[in-house]
Amino acid sequence: MGPTSEKRATPSFTESDEVFESAAEVFRVMSAPMRLKIISSLCNGEKNVGELLREINTTQPNMSQHLNTLYQSGVLGKRRDGVQIFYRIINERVVTLCRAVCTQIAIESDAESR
Repeated sequence: MGPTSEKRATPSFTESDEVFESAAEVFRVMSAPMRLKIISSLCNGEKNVGELLREINTTQPNMSQHLNTLYQSGVLGKRRDGVQIFYRIINERVVTLCRAVCTQIAIESDAESR
């Protein structure tokens, strides 16, 4: 290779890229208000779909879709008891992030309304 044919470095996937990818996935999962409501409801312990539907105003198919997204992304775990499926939070990092963001927004909203 001559001096003019400098070899270009190809960008590699670094550890920081992996961190940003993981963070973006967490934000994607938390981007739906319905999923935030589900996470908030499950902070107090596991619940089945019927219990969640009594607390959160939505349809059963919509609830199931959001629960499946949260389960597939590793936020929720589930167990079957007879015909009932109970969901619980298994990713506390998401809960911590959700609480921090929602608490800050509530504080700012309260300050603005004064």
